[in-house]
Amino acid sequence: HPLLIVGSDPLEVDRLLLRGGLRCPGCAGELRPWGHARTRRIRDDESDSDAALVVVRPRRSSCSGCGGTHVLISASMLARRADGVVVIGAALVAKAGGAGHRPIAAALGRPVSTVRGWLRRFTARAGAWRVSFTGLLHALDPLAGPIAVRVSVLADAVEVVGLAAAAAARRFGPRPPWQFASAASGGLLLGPVPIATVVVRVANTS
Repeated sequence: HPLLIVGSDPLEVDRLLLRGGLRCPGCAGELRPWGHARTRRIRDDESDSDAALVVVRPRRSSCSGCGGTHVLISASMLARRADGVVVIGAALVAKAGGAGHRPIAAALGRPVSTVRGWLRRFTARAGAWRVSFTGLLHALDPLAGPIAVRVSVLADAVEVVGLAAAAAARRFGPRPPWQFASAASGGLLLGPVPIATVVVRVANTS
């Protein structure tokens, strides 16, 4: 099922579904409740304790217009990842600051192979994300100034994600920056699909 990124409050997501407040990204028809996806355990903060594990059961929805179905994923998550976006974001920030994958993995209490995979995946797409989030930044804040060039394309991309998140917070209200990044990327910040197919929508950041 295609994924649709929604807010992180499941009760609010249910309320929106019941009153037709969520729209199909394909045809803009109303989305309605249609069961749940499988239960998942997500590590939702940077600690290595069992308390960081959160059990989630994403909602499924069906479109009243085209009949398509979507799995509704919280903005605190990324597609096909067992760690929350705040954890993955912390790894990207550390890498942008010059840390290697082994120290990052040790600091986050994650397997070295997992962290190395995150960093490789994001690095491969960093140039395209830098362009996408720069466009989003200027759509959110037309007066945004020039963006400083960092030591790597990954660092450039992380920098502009933070600037765009700050612009979205000024415009729409506070929101954790990496949740903004998840919403703006459609949950595909480390996604398996070609980045050229990802459309970043300003509406998804509100």
